[in-house]
Formats: sequence, C-alpha cells, structure tokens
Amino acid sequence: MKRRDWIMLSASALGFTACGRQITARQPVSYNFEHGQTAMLRGGIAFAPKRAPEAVKRAIQAGNRLQGKPYKWGGGHAVLNDTGYDCSGAVSYVLREAGLMQGQMPSSGFFNYGERGEGKWITVYVRKGHVFMTIAGLRLDTGWGSNRSGPRWLTKTRPGKGHVMRHPRGL
Repeated sequence: MKRRDWIMLSASALGFTACGRQITARQPVSYNFEHGQTAMLRGGIAFAPKRAPEAVKRAIQAGNRLQGKPYKWGGGHAVLNDTGYDCSGAVSYVLREAGLMQGQMPSSGFFNYGERGEGKWITVYVRKGHVFMTIAGLRLDTGWGSNRSGPRWLTKTRPGKGHVMRHPRGL
C-alpha cells in the first residue's frame, strides 16, 4: 500500500473526507412553500408538513423552542439548554433534540456530519466559521455578517455558494 493510500484510508477511518468529495451549494438557499412538502411559518413558529417523518417534526419543535433566544458566542456548547446560542450550538441543539446526533460540535465538525449532499427533509450548510440548516425547506439560521440576532426561522434568500451540504442519513 502506498503512503498516500494509507493516509486516505486512515483519514476515512476517522470520519474525514477529502474536500474534493464534498458537495457544495451553487445556488442561493431559498424558501418556496409547497403544500405538504415544506414547513409553514406563522407568527415566527414553524409547522411541519403532516406527512413529514417524526424526526423532522421533532427538529421543527426544537427549532421553535430556540426562537427569541439571543445570539451568544459559544452558546449551546458548555450548557446544552442555554440562554442563547451560536450557529453550531443551535444546529447541534436541533439535531440532538430530534434524535439525529449526540452532544454538540463546533461548526467545523459539520463538514463530516451525516451523509454528503442535500437531504430530502434536512440539509446542513457549513463553511469555515458558520453553519445553518434547512428543515422541510425552512431555514434555521443565526444570521450572517454583522446580522447575528440568534436562531430564527427565516424565509429570506441567503447566499449558499461555497457551503458544503450534509444531511442526516435517510432524511
């Protein structure tokens, strides 16, 4: 076995993937309501489609519990049920509460979360220093740039280019 092959085998055994194998978003992340397929947003509260898998419904319920919490650097990491959340703390909270991961991880950890590419129900978008997600087509984000208000359901389109897409297995 060549040294390079051994290094790649060792990296994959640890859960790392080569950057060239990641699937990155090329389009903006947009919300387009489709009855029965996407979550509905009313008064800042999200409602899952009736036929969504239970894990998706739990993820939306968890995202609803984060609404109104402030952005807090490191929030959701040292304290799982925190008074505020940063981007990775919010995504970790939702996935953990939905039964789709254990514990929490920093944004860089999501480069190796779940499966590659866009999911049918849940997609995690990650780039260096930031992570957000869509659940049943509705975006949960803490904001970007100087607009860090805390975890919110958002329907406004945001740039997706350059973000690696990952999703929970089967979703």
